[in-house]
Amino acid sequence: MEIDKLIEGADIVRFIKAQRIKWLGHIQRMDQARPTGKLLDWKPMGTRPVGRPRQRWQEDVVEELKKLKIKNWKEIAKDRRTWRDLAEKVKTHKGL
Repeated sequence: MEIDKLIEGADIVRFIKAQRIKWLGHIQRMDQARPTGKLLDWKPMGTRPVGRPRQRWQEDVVEELKKLKIKNWKEIAKDRRTWRDLAEKVKTHKGL
């Protein structure tokens, strides 16, 4: 299968989580003037609808970083090599 070749036999869920963490680091390193960089820290104005708040993409990824006991992820993301190693670690982490 093509997916197996792409993920090289890794667990698909962990592979996707690692890719999301890589993307978070990529966005964090972007110039904040770019639209993608602006959206990372954007907080919508106004009130939310009644009921359970919607989970945002960034909140999901940051929660995964907390499971890895990663603090100051914004600082760590500035170093591309360290961030890449962290994302690779996610592929083998049993708690995710």
